[in-house]
Amino acid sequence: MDFRQNVETIVRQDPRYKTEAYEFVSEAVGYTCELLECRRHITGQELLEGIRECALEKFGPLAKFMLNEWGVRCCGDFGYIVFNMVNMGLLGKTEQDRIEDFSDGYDFEEAFEKPFEG
Repeated sequence: MDFRQNVETIVRQDPRYKTEAYEFVSEAVGYTCELLECRRHITGQELLEGIRECALEKFGPLAKFMLNEWGVRCCGDFGYIVFNMVNMGLLGKTEQDRIEDFSDGYDFEEAFEKPFEG
């Protein structure tokens, strides 16, 4: 199966997040690796920061709105998306990686709205 088919399978099994959320997280993984200039595994915290920067760059002041439209309302949601992708074989993980790594991220309003306040 290709990426899109795998994501559609995930969305059927876990309809909390739209297909676009998975596509964006996949894009943000690449963005984060490029940002860190790495060929190594990235941590949940590193990915969260990459997701934040990627969303701000891509969507500007609409970042929080777009994420919310896809069902993503907090950093923990990114953890569920990532681990759904891991379980489908779309992403890898180490023994140290846990879904809880995404729980202590940033506040969405602080991360996505504050940079654009006058």
